[in-house]
Amino acid sequence: MRRLGVLLVTAALAAGCSVGGSTDAKPGDRTVVLVTHDSFDVDQALLDQFRTQTGINVDIRKNGDAGALTNQLVLTKSAPLGDLAFGVDNTFASRVLDEGVFAEYRSPEADKGPQKYAVDDKNRLTAVDVGDVCVNVDPAFLAGRETEAPKTFDDLADARYKDQLVVEDPATSSPGLAFLLATVAHYGPDGWVGYWQRLKANGVKVVSGWEEAYSQDFSGSSGKGPRPLVVSYASSPSAEIGDDGKPHTTALLDTCFRQVEYAGVLNGAKNPDDARKVLDWMLSEPFQKQVPDKMYVYPSRDGVALPDAWQKAAPLPDESATLPAKDIQANRERWIEQWRAAVRG
Repeated sequence: MRRLGVLLVTAALAAGCSVGGSTDAKPGDRTVVLVTHDSFDVDQALLDQFRTQTGINVDIRKNGDAGALTNQLVLTKSAPLGDLAFGVDNTFASRVLDEGVFAEYRSPEADKGPQKYAVDDKNRLTAVDVGDVCVNVDPAFLAGRETEAPKTFDDLADARYKDQLVVEDPATSSPGLAFLLATVAHYGPDGWVGYWQRLKANGVKVVSGWEEAYSQDFSGSSGKGPRPLVVSYASSPSAEIGDDGKPHTTALLDTCFRQVEYAGVLNGAKNPDDARKVLDWMLSEPFQKQVPDKMYVYPSRDGVALPDAWQKAAPLPDESATLPAKDIQANRERWIEQWRAAVRG
């Protein structure tokens, strides 16, 4: 996602490109190399438990963001970087499928929720988590200016919110791309460019990535920036709960675009059988239960309870915009160029 941008920077993410027990494998352990993006995180205790139960050591190799990961998987498909990959999302799924990066495998856990997000009838990709990109609002900031919070895409272009929205560049940011796709889905191929021209005229600010937008420009975060509207995640308000137990920010659920992150066994994997076991484990309830706290996304498995803070402030939106993966693949670069001409030109 993240990916998808996460709100917590953990020691595991700072530790380097290989984490997750690979440095202390016991003699005789089987090893599965899991190739993923920089935002992947998992409880070390869970990894240790999995190794104890199965004899499989998971060696985690991080390769940039979702776009960089996708490029690496395609470029190395004839000599894969590992056995299993996680982190290709629905904005890039069609590309890796067209390139034959992943092998066919249907997990026995797939029928417990992940099948709802299937993008391939050959079961080469299996959904692990879901994250909705939405505009977030700082209501207190707006209330101090006697302005009602916006609710819709059209509201964001209204003069009442001039110079108040900050977004991420879709060419350099996963949430930025997701928000661009949300506007394409909402306004259609003939209307979305005009909408962005309206946002530009209304003073939208564009920055390179989520961290800058949320932590520096957004008034509702720790940075206390000057803008009360930001493109972030439906889950973000759960990190902004005050001492009163209430979230101090909200997500505009009518502006959401659904991102889904997938895992799959790589074609040419050295250890495909064990890689399948790791994929099954990633869909299991113990792994799925820690997804919200560790990666700030929603589990793909049905029936997994969200943390209390999420139930209060960040329930999974009932309806979010989506686009077919093939349409995104066919048009992504053209849409970004059209966006650049409308907003940067």
